[in-house]
Formats: sequence, structure tokens, C-alpha cells
Amino acid sequence: METFKPIKPAKRPRIGLYSLGHAHYWNQFDGLLDRLLGYNRFIAERIGESAEVCNAGMIDGDEGARQAAEQFNAAGVDLIFCHAATYAMSASHLAIARTCKRPVVVLNLQPTAAMNYDATTTGEWLAHCVGCCVPEIANAYNRSGIDFHLVSGLLGLSQTPAISLADENTADHPEAIKAWDEIDAWVKAAAVKRTLDDGRMGFLGHTYPGMLDMYSDFTMMSAQTGMHVEVLEMCDLEKILQSVTPSETQSKLDQTHAMFELSEDSPADPLARKPKPEQLDVACRVAVAQEKLVHEFDLDALTYYYRGSEGNSLQQLQEAFILGHSLLTAQGIPCSGEGDMKTAVAMKICDILGVGGSYSELVACDYNHDTIILGHDGPFHIGIADGKPILRGMGLYHGKWGTGVSVEATVQKGPVTMLNLTQTGDGKLRMIANQGDAIEAPVLKIGNTMTHVKFDRGPSEMMNQWFALAPTHHAAMSVGHNRLQFEKVAKLMNIEFQVVSK
Repeated sequence: METFKPIKPAKRPRIGLYSLGHAHYWNQFDGLLDRLLGYNRFIAERIGESAEVCNAGMIDGDEGARQAAEQFNAAGVDLIFCHAATYAMSASHLAIARTCKRPVVVLNLQPTAAMNYDATTTGEWLAHCVGCCVPEIANAYNRSGIDFHLVSGLLGLSQTPAISLADENTADHPEAIKAWDEIDAWVKAAAVKRTLDDGRMGFLGHTYPGMLDMYSDFTMMSAQTGMHVEVLEMCDLEKILQSVTPSETQSKLDQTHAMFELSEDSPADPLARKPKPEQLDVACRVAVAQEKLVHEFDLDALTYYYRGSEGNSLQQLQEAFILGHSLLTAQGIPCSGEGDMKTAVAMKICDILGVGGSYSELVACDYNHDTIILGHDGPFHIGIADGKPILRGMGLYHGKWGTGVSVEATVQKGPVTMLNLTQTGDGKLRMIANQGDAIEAPVLKIGNTMTHVKFDRGPSEMMNQWFALAPTHHAAMSVGHNRLQFEKVAKLMNIEFQVVSK
């Protein structure tokens, strides 16, 4: 399937890195410092594949720690990796975390799976005793009120340094692969936070009247997610629409034909019909205007809804939203309907992580298949579609004014995770992640996206436990089992995290 380049790529996170050592060792054990700095450079290079790395090198005393803290603050790092390279006293580096006030991930990465016991000297042992100081680090951080996390495993070198007396080629060892998956997940989480911190959320129109779960305090959203909220008027879009040329409309129509299969009339629902040429023309003109709106206001995500009065020109404009907003979602600008800004943020998180983020709600339960059907009549993330999505003409949108075209699709079969962003009674955001599996099962052909998801418990128990957490009734559907990744994002954003399914 054709895919689109993102309109605004995710930001590369800024990572602070330092290695720990004990200054007294360097004169006692020849070559040890250079060896440990080699490990430090290896880690920096690996993380540097997906992040900007500010590497302070070896920290073996309080003075160096204070200099590193200034270096990290000047670089504006999002996250700090503390590499336990050998035994080191906690006092020698505590100033970094205390001064920077950034989350710290302690890397307890042993260079070898097992030492060469018969040949190992004290200096050789000191290159491998990385876990020795980690309990001390954890204790000092805990008592100092510092937010820290741990990754233990193997370093993952692909070749053994000449100085080593043991086999350090552990790149393919499960404990190295697992550790680096964990490190990569932290880096991706930092990318989410940096992107949102610099992000701009468009709010077009208003929230669907009466849906109290979706109402958002703009100040709260900016304070807790970092995103600026740009309030947009329908007349902003209407003005841009006047500039759309026939050639731009034709180009968008060509793009639509490449991305979608055009439906015939639904055999079941007389409201779901083959799209009319005039419907497609209007939808493509509006889609061009929607993309121009994103560029003009430099948006990273968009939430929208406009009811208007029957026959109103702006109400007719909103009838054509679904196609363009689905195309924008495929280009890294997630769009959520009904003015649900919290779900737009959840969709953006999924998109930054490269796992989709399709606008969904509960459609119905299927107790024969033991599934909950999830989907919506709004924008769909084309990048996670199972096959080519269908574009269907709608004689009437359910619960809304007007007619137009809508996307009908199902998510790829296999592991999926629902990410819900809700707000609690005390004004705090809460993330809820539920893992399940999308399965093959019949769906309705009425112009909505729908996917059967089987969770680790039956629909009734799943709903009781999920809904007891007071979710927003929409959520972002992602592909893959992403609970652990989402949890890291929540930690870095200081947002409460809950999960129902395993």
C-alpha cells in the first residue's frame, strides 16, 4: 500500500549520557579507563542512531559531575542515561540528577556473559563488576527523591576488545537484545515527550455538545502535555478553501484513488452508497484546504467538530471532513472527530512511536467471538489498515448533520493496544492501555471502521474493569503490544498510567 511522508517528522530526543568510575582505579590498573570509555562510546553511538546524544564521558568525582550537569542543562536533554561502567561511589555523580532534574535511566550492562575465571585479574574483574554499584545508586536516588529507572543485561558488543580476557561478543545474546529493546523504548518515549513539548494542537470548531467526558481545559492540556492549543475558526478553513485550484483537487483525487477502494452500494444499509462524483470532488477540494490549514498554522495534530445549522455553508463544509482528515492522519497529523482533544493526543503518541493510532470507540460486543468491536465513522489511520480501505458514500452521518464520504476499514490482524487518555476528577490526565488481538470476524458495511478485538478476559469483565477507570469514550488503536512502551511515555510525561489487560 502507498504510504505518505509525514508533514512534520517527530523530533529527535536529546539524551544525556555519562559513565561512572572510581578515580583511584586509573593509576592502579593500566588500560582500564580507556577500556571503559570505549564502552561509553559504543553506547553513545547506538543511542545516537535515533537521538541527539550529549556525552559527558567518564564521571569519577563531584567536580566532573557538576560540569556534566551544566553541559546537560545547556543541551536541554530530555532524559539521562547513567552507565555503571565499574564500581563508583554514589556521591561522585549525585549532583547530575539533583541539578538537571530529569528522569535517569541507570544502565547496568555487563560486557561479557561470563568472566574468564582462570585468567581474570583484579583489573579485568573491575571492567565487569558493573552491577556492584547499582544498589548504591538506587538507594541514593531514592533517598534524594530522584526519579530513576533501571535496565540490566549485557552490553551487546559485536567484537571483543584486545585488552579483554573474556568473550565480549554478546550482540546476539538474548540479554543484550532485551536490554537494548528497553533502551530503545526509553529513547522513543523521550521522542514523544520532546515532540509534544514543541507541538501545536489545532482545535477547530467545538466539542460535540453534551459529551462531557471529552471536554478539555486548554490550560490543563498545555500544562500536562506541553502542546500549545491553537483555536481555529471554521471561517479560517473556508477562506483557505477559496484558494484551492482544480489541479490541486485533481491531484488529491489521484491520491485518494491510490489509497482507497471506492465502494459500491451496501447490500445491507441504504444509507451506505457508492460515492458520487460530486461528493468526491467536494471531499478532495476540502482535503486540499485541510492540508493547507495544517501548514498555515504549523499543526502537529487536530481535533474538530462543527454542527452548524442545516443548510449552513460551514455545516456543508464539515460534511467533507473525513477523507481529508484520514489523509492527514496518514501523514503524521492525527485528527480526532467530535472535538476530542485528549484522543488526538493519544493518537499523536501512537503515531510518533510508529504504531498507528486510529480513532476508535466501542461499536458493540460479539459474545460468539468473545470480542469487543472497536471503530468509528471518523478518521482512520491508513498506515495500519488490513488491506485497502474502502471509501463509501453516506446518505446520512449517524448522530450528525449531513451526508458525504466516509472511510470503511479494519485494522491489521494480530496484536493491538488501545491507548486512552482521560481526565480524572482532580483535573489530572490518566493513560489507560489495554492489549488484545485483532481477529478475523464479520463487520458491518455501513461506512465505519470496525475491528474485532479479543482481550485476555471476556467482553463483560473487560468492560467492567476498563470503564471503572473512567475513560474517555474514544481511544487510539495501535498495532502491536505496546503497554510497556506507553508506560515509559507516561512516566516521562508524569501522567498516571493504568492497564486492564495484560
